[in-house]
Parts: sequence; structure tokens; C-alpha cells
Amino acid sequence: MKLSALMKKEFHRFFHDFRLIITMVLPGILIYIIYSLMGGVMNSSNPADFHYKVYVSGQSQATEIIKLAAGEGKLEYIYVSDIESAKQEVKDGKVTALMVFSENFDEEIDNYSPESELGKPSVKIYYRSGNEESFAFYNIATTVLDSFKNKFEINANANERFDYSETSDMAKSIMSGILPFIVVIMIFSSCMSITLESLAGEKERGTLATILATSVKRRDIALGKILPLSCISAIGAASSFLGIVLSMPKLIGTTVENFVGGFGFSSYLLLLLLIVSIVPLIVALISIVSTYARSVKEASAYTSVLMVFVMVLSLVSSFVPKIGDWVIAIPIINTVYTMQNILMLNISVWQCLVAIGLNIVYTGLLVFAISKMLSSEKIMFGT
Repeated sequence: MKLSALMKKEFHRFFHDFRLIITMVLPGILIYIIYSLMGGVMNSSNPADFHYKVYVSGQSQATEIIKLAAGEGKLEYIYVSDIESAKQEVKDGKVTALMVFSENFDEEIDNYSPESELGKPSVKIYYRSGNEESFAFYNIATTVLDSFKNKFEINANANERFDYSETSDMAKSIMSGILPFIVVIMIFSSCMSITLESLAGEKERGTLATILATSVKRRDIALGKILPLSCISAIGAASSFLGIVLSMPKLIGTTVENFVGGFGFSSYLLLLLLIVSIVPLIVALISIVSTYARSVKEASAYTSVLMVFVMVLSLVSSFVPKIGDWVIAIPIINTVYTMQNILMLNISVWQCLVAIGLNIVYTGLLVFAISKMLSSEKIMFGT
């Protein structure tokens, strides 16, 4: 056969197979969606959208320059004399920040010279780096103050605490954003490793056709696949989850005791129930793809695309700010969203129960869809 004929045959096989075209094109579309989503969220936290409420102790013309830099009408100053109470309000998140200028700050700057025996004037800024608004103001203030070319010191006392963000708060934020995503991906990987061979493999070898020739109900065949595969996958998912939970304390620089002690029994129970409910859902999703494919190789290609799609859904609630409770109705997202709330100690039992219930309902619908696919000669035998 001539080279041109061989090439024509391969091009014909590809461009006349809608499934292969989708497999090639869909990853690019999903990547575009992911990066567009992430870029939109990163640009959504614009400092110009913040409204700063800042306590000030002492006097300086620099406050007006900072006010201009923050934007018209974006910054409100409140002058205080009780510094300790003001610090506490910054720590509690009641105000954006506290600036403390040394006495006669502007005069000392004007008269300061490196040869002088007098120390540099100082300004102290108390803020919370874990809060976007507070940290944005800190960056604006330090940028403006740096224009004075080292004539004073900012937060120079190494023994004093200026950043009031708690390590535990930052750890919870990291955990709530990363852990649910990793758990879902680990569950998907565990399910994929055993589900593909069970349906696509039997279909390719012809053993599934033998089962279909019997009087067994298609629904029973679907359940006979989904239930045991879910139980096996749940073992791998639980193992992955346990490994992540035990390794997270080292990642965020705390002890296992402190990490575990921050969550009650109900939190762990709800996390476990969410994981148990999403495992059969993911198994059913992969099973549909595996049933539709004509071979294990084809099923593997489709499942790779499905995994990217699941990754997108797992990232939505992490990257979309102030997402509403309506996402409870969307599979995958509902589990990630409720897990994030649990890890942030914003536990809503009704959200968890609704998410778990919907996962069971969606799994039932997918099992019904698989049973219908098993009854289709076109899907099962390509006729």
C-alpha cells in the first residue's frame, strides 16, 4: 500500500470519528476555562475596590499622601490616643490597620541627617497579612513612606509584633483551599485505576456481551459494577485522605495534635460522609465513559478529559470569591464547597446533608443511564 494511501486512511479514521476529535479538542477548551477563571479571580481583588478604615496615632503629612494613593473616598482615618485598644481592634478585624507616628515625626524627618546622633524617627503599622484589605493598605502605606528615602524606620522593633494574622488562620485558609481539591483528585485516581478495566476491559474482551446475553437485568449489572467498585475505591480514597491529613501539619508548620485538635468529631464525621458519598458518584461517571468507549485505550483517553473537567469543578469554589450556596446543587462542586466550609470551621450541617443526599441521587441517575446504555446495541456492539 502506498504511503499516501496509508496517510489518507489514518486521516479518514481520525476526522470521521467524533469521539477522537472531542478527545483532542476538549483539553484545550478546559485549559482555557481554567486559566480564564483563575485570571479573572486574581484580577478581581483590586485594591481600588477596598474601603479602608485606619486608626492613626500621631501627626504626619504622609497620611494625606497615603490617602491620595489609596484613591478618593477609599480611606477613612480615625485618630486615637489609646494605642493598646486600637491594636486589639486591628487584631479582631474591626479596623483595617493602625499607624503610629513618633512624636514630631515630620520635623524630625526634615532635620534628620546620617551624621546626627539622634535616632531615626519611626512609624509603626499594625495590620493583618491574612486579610486582603489590610495587607493591601499596608503595601500602599509602605510604598508611599519609602519615598522619604530612609529618613525613618518602619516596624523596626524586631521584638514587637506588627502582623496580627494568626498562623492557625492562615493554615485553615491554605487547608480549605488545597485539601478538598487534592482529596477529590485522589479519589478520582483511585476510582479510575480499577473502573476502566471492569467495564471497558470486559467489553473489549467480549465477556460483557456474554453477561448481556443472559436474563440478568441491566440495572442489576450496573449496580453489580458500581457498588463493589465504590467499596474498593473508598479504601484507596480513605488511605489518600488519611495520608494528606497526617502530612498537612508538617506542610503548614504545626503539630499533628494542634492540627487534629482544631476540629471536632462532627467535622471528621461529616468529611467522612462526604467522601463516602462522592466515591460512587465518581465511579459512576467513569463507568459511563467506560461503557461508551470501545476499548480500554479509548476509555483511558476519555477519562483523562473527564479528570480535567473534575479538576475544573474542584477549583471553582476555591477561585470564585463569595460563591453562593446554590453550588450545593452542582455535583463535585457541592462536595468541595462543603468540605471547605468544614475546614474553615464554618460548619453547616444542612449543606452537608443536602450535598450528601444529592450525591446519592446523582449516582442513582447515572446508574440508570448506564443500564440504558447496556441495553443499546449501538453502544455495546457498534451496530
